[in-house]
Amino acid sequence: MSSNTLPYSTKTFTTITPTFLHDPSFRLYVVISHILFTKNVKSEFMACSTGKFLALLMFCGLTYLMLTHASPIHSITNHVSSVVSSEVGDKSIINDSCGFKRLLRKPPRLPPRLITHEVNSTNKSITQSNKKSKWTSRRKSVRKAFIHAWSGYKNYAMGYDELMPLSRRGVNGLGGLGATVVDALDTAMIMKLDDVVFEAGYWIEKHLPERILRKGQVNLFETTIRVVGGLLSAYHLSNSNPTYKGPTPSVYLENAKMLADRLLTAFTSSPTAIPFSDVVLHDHTAHAAPDGLSSTSEASTLQLEFNYLSFLTGEQKYSVEAMKVLEHMKTLPKVEGLVPIYISPSSGEFSGANIRLGSRGDSYYEYLIKVWLQQRQSNLTYLHDMYMEAMKGVKHLLVKKSKPNGLVFVGELPYGVDGGFSPKMDHLVCFLPGTLALGATKGITKAKAMEEDLLTFEDLENLKLAEDLAKTCFEMYAVTSTGLAPEIAYFNSEGYSEEGLDGGNKASEYIHDIVIKHADRHNLLRPETVESLFILYRITEDSKYREWGWSIFKAFEKYTKVDSCGYSSLDDVTMLPPRRRDKMETFFLGETLKYLYLLFSESYLIPLTEFVFNTEAHPIPIITEK
Repeated sequence: MSSNTLPYSTKTFTTITPTFLHDPSFRLYVVISHILFTKNVKSEFMACSTGKFLALLMFCGLTYLMLTHASPIHSITNHVSSVVSSEVGDKSIINDSCGFKRLLRKPPRLPPRLITHEVNSTNKSITQSNKKSKWTSRRKSVRKAFIHAWSGYKNYAMGYDELMPLSRRGVNGLGGLGATVVDALDTAMIMKLDDVVFEAGYWIEKHLPERILRKGQVNLFETTIRVVGGLLSAYHLSNSNPTYKGPTPSVYLENAKMLADRLLTAFTSSPTAIPFSDVVLHDHTAHAAPDGLSSTSEASTLQLEFNYLSFLTGEQKYSVEAMKVLEHMKTLPKVEGLVPIYISPSSGEFSGANIRLGSRGDSYYEYLIKVWLQQRQSNLTYLHDMYMEAMKGVKHLLVKKSKPNGLVFVGELPYGVDGGFSPKMDHLVCFLPGTLALGATKGITKAKAMEEDLLTFEDLENLKLAEDLAKTCFEMYAVTSTGLAPEIAYFNSEGYSEEGLDGGNKASEYIHDIVIKHADRHNLLRPETVESLFILYRITEDSKYREWGWSIFKAFEKYTKVDSCGYSSLDDVTMLPPRRRDKMETFFLGETLKYLYLLFSESYLIPLTEFVFNTEAHPIPIITEK
């Protein structure tokens, strides 16, 4: 090293933190060291005792200054050490021969830092864990609500069709077969409520056979979807559960068969393929409704249940009779795939011109695609074709947008295609978003369907319509004071406008789009919107559908829960507090709470690729080769 160079490399300090270089004490040390330790100056200066004393004093003073400015040194020591060792071998930032190294404290040891991908992975894991915990908690809340509803029914109405929670008594409005017991059973199985399963199962084993033999008039459609469908679903779920606690699963199948044998009279007594609407159980007779007509939806919403019963028993008579209805309807004239809401069992022809996807029309369209999905191995392509044609007709003739904010809704043609359009949409129509999504992807996720290039342009169009309609259905809830939807809504749109009939929630963006007439403001605890939210969440994996469902559940809890006994329908969702109707429909346990529970559950619980839900939310297995 030259006598004119410093005892460290200049290059070293080009990489050191600037605060260290600019420290006044360090710069003073560098200058004086250069002077003192230059060979000639050193020998002359150190030759006298005064010089030695001054050097020692300066050394101590500088050491003190350095120690009182330790923070910047500490902050860079590791970096400096590594750089210096690579540049000047065994030289340190503070020369060992001068004794500085012993005076400086070692920098504190810092914990190891995670590299970027480890940090991201950890954060993602924490986020996923928090989300899972949130939905687990919400699922438990729905389960708790079911227990409250069931307890009220069991304590005050066990064996009756429905509970009147305010009066604390039961009522029979569906033929007296204990409809709530059967409707609620598979929900309890899905929720793993063993005590409820045992109570309901025991009642069915002990009481239902006698009622099937002795009861009077029942509606073919309601009895099939609630009781036959509920028994068949319970049979499958109990057989699939090794920890099941209840009667032998065959009890459910035997009762389903006994009941279906009597219901078949509605088919065999009719002069056409269209069944009568009502059956008298105790004498094996059937007859038409007083006006002689059957609802189109009721006649065409029996096939999932009867097909599965034939599959289980090997007796084809159930499937044959039920499928005759759809085969016959295939031959009837339609309006772009759309059909009137009444049909005559006497003539076999549609009656009237009223076209709608609400009451009496809804599940005709739902079962076209669901029966096809259930029986895909049978290659019933005509059902898929009828469904696709009908959805084209819906988009062309019934879908409109509201004003001023453009909500997509499905209206009606009360006088047929040549009559006027009505911007009326029943809450029942909110089944359609789920059905459209199911028809588009056949139950698999949208992501998987896109990845495997399975979606046609029409499928994508239907899926988009499904999402738009689901938003409208949710806004029918959000626009009201209670956060619960009315039975029927109208939409301000081209050619229609009404003021002063809003939902009451002035904060809603759509307060001026949705009209709720006084006669339509009741809420019956219906399931259609949460049904569609469940299906759309499974297919799109978009968590907004879960959040919307949670909002709806909270409103049910806040305004329909009767603390002493179950839940009650409401008279007016636009009023606070809302008046109650003193009725807990069977579908609140059989459908509404079931769909909410599944919405907050993992997708492997009742997967859409293995089950189709009947129109009463009873999961029916997709039929495969026996």
